[in-house]
Amino acid sequence: MLSLVASAQPLAPNAPKDKPVGATAETVSKFEKAIAPYIAQGQKTYPDARKRYIAGLPTKNVFFVTVRLTDDSGRFEIVFVRVLKIDEEKAEVTGRIANDIGVVRGYHRGQEITLPESRVVDWTISKPDGTEEGNAVGKFLDEYQGN
Repeated sequence: MLSLVASAQPLAPNAPKDKPVGATAETVSKFEKAIAPYIAQGQKTYPDARKRYIAGLPTKNVFFVTVRLTDDSGRFEIVFVRVLKIDEEKAEVTGRIANDIGVVRGYHRGQEITLPESRVVDWTISKPDGTEEGNAVGKFLDEYQGN
């Protein structure tokens, strides 16, 4: 069994900040359609990013996956999870929730969670100079107005 554990590297002070986007019951369908191509892009490119993480990222690079958390009421929230390890045999990713949680119940920032990799919708590598790779979903959501 191969599991990789990440160190607790701090993010660059100028790394992009999370900008939550809200959706009402009326706009969820529109939101789902708008975000679908970016989720597809993130999922398509995840295997390569995963391989890079497993091979070892450069010092001070931090790997995140983006997942959709849901609760018993059916609400969902798309959040970043800072990867602590990937279990290749089980196809699971373990990490800590990197966002403040505003919609779903039962989760909180800093909580360690383990999810099947099939739940990954996107990925981000945060670099020490504040730039990032990946994050197709997040970059789209930064500009999304729901129009």
